[in-house]
Amino acid sequence: MLVVETVAKIRREHFGRGKGVKTIARELGLSRNTVRKVLRSGETAFEYERSEQPHPKLGAFIPRLEAMLDANAAGARKDRLTLTRMADLLSREGYEGGYDAVRRYAGRWASARRGVSSPVEAFVPLSFAPGDAYQFDWSHDQVEIGGRPLTVKVAHLRLCHSRRFYIRAYPRETQEMVFDAHTRAFALFGGVTTRGIYDNMKTAVDAVFAGKTRRFNRRFEQMCSHYLIEPVACTPASGWEKGQVENQVGYARDNIFKPRLRFKTLEELNGWLEAECERRARSDRHPEQRDRTVWEVFEAERPFLAPFAGPFDGFHQVEAVAQATCLINFDRNRYSVAARAARRAVQIRAYADRIVVLCDGEKVADHPRSLGRDRTVYDPWHYLPVLARKPGALRNGAPFRDWSLPPALTRFRKKLGSGDEADRRFVRVLAAVLDDGLEAVDEAVREALDAGVASDEVILNILARRREPPGPQGITTSEALKLRDPPVADCARYDLLRGSRAAA
Repeated sequence: MLVVETVAKIRREHFGRGKGVKTIARELGLSRNTVRKVLRSGETAFEYERSEQPHPKLGAFIPRLEAMLDANAAGARKDRLTLTRMADLLSREGYEGGYDAVRRYAGRWASARRGVSSPVEAFVPLSFAPGDAYQFDWSHDQVEIGGRPLTVKVAHLRLCHSRRFYIRAYPRETQEMVFDAHTRAFALFGGVTTRGIYDNMKTAVDAVFAGKTRRFNRRFEQMCSHYLIEPVACTPASGWEKGQVENQVGYARDNIFKPRLRFKTLEELNGWLEAECERRARSDRHPEQRDRTVWEVFEAERPFLAPFAGPFDGFHQVEAVAQATCLINFDRNRYSVAARAARRAVQIRAYADRIVVLCDGEKVADHPRSLGRDRTVYDPWHYLPVLARKPGALRNGAPFRDWSLPPALTRFRKKLGSGDEADRRFVRVLAAVLDDGLEAVDEAVREALDAGVASDEVILNILARRREPPGPQGITTSEALKLRDPPVADCARYDLLRGSRAAA
């Protein structure tokens, strides 16, 4: 059973550390053929079907239990919950285990929090080698976009050695936004570190177990495998384990997002943030190497970064069924799909900036992502096969309002005028796009209008003539077969023949 985590380990050991097939097979307990299969394919995941997936009963509720234990430790004694009460609250949320599992985990949690030798909470300064690690986190900040206040989710990625950082604002804190932030940051840095340090965010971690054991999200593991990164998750409620990026959040909030930033669009804001990150890297002194700037240390670290492997196809996929109206619902918005996908199962791939819809592996929609709520995004060309059968829908069909057509088609529609008959004639011409393509139809319409004719029959005739196969090519005769005295086509010779018969 070749899981995503194993594939990621094989790729990191071979491409990141230069180990051979035999060594990797021995260390991971795999066959050499399996290791070769992973390395030669270049894939980050292999599909397989598992008959049974074991899950500890408490596993999915550990974050909730730890949140209650943290609240207990920070709250007043009179407000603290008993372990019995915690088990009861978990059972109301769907936990099916017993009280003993909660009690045992709470005991281990308390022992780990209390420590073995020192009752006083203390920390050890951390030092990172060039190209060793980066830290990632999210923050929420207030900006003004298009004259309206907006709370944006800001992705922070910071190189631990040079302190070079990258920040980008998003409307959501979803997995596809995580992928997009990583791709943009690595492309800007021109390389990737060996490790990535994260908190236990839901877009990366599916389950938190005792100690440092985690079950990472499948797609997140694929991203790490693509970039040859080893993901490391912090201990819950232990922000000091990624203290650099935690401090960066406060630094950015006080020094970059104040006073409140005002831009027309989110893209303009992110362009400014990227330039601001570089400006501060060039001007700020490195906290440990005070005689050098962050940019100078970053330039020295750059050769130690692993090469950038190119963008990861960072989408979050969900299954859906297209409605009879050729619409799919996603993120509280609706998007149109090609008519052939109506009433069929589709796969929605959500990227940070667009939505792609597949049906049986074929792309049936590609829209810019709408970041609002309760909006409908149409592509009128998706409905063309339906319109060809029901031309009356052109007048009141929602997808056809403010339809931006090529100039020639727009002129043709105005010349036809309004009414049912005009709509039918116009739809006949539009339907030809399904077979001839929009460019060919637009050229045929332009040719007809230039000739002073606004007729669907003429336009369809022009298209039909252009579809006719070319005539046969002439036969080229070789020099050896050519006649020395080729015959002359002279019709006057027949008159001479008639004159000779009359004389006789």
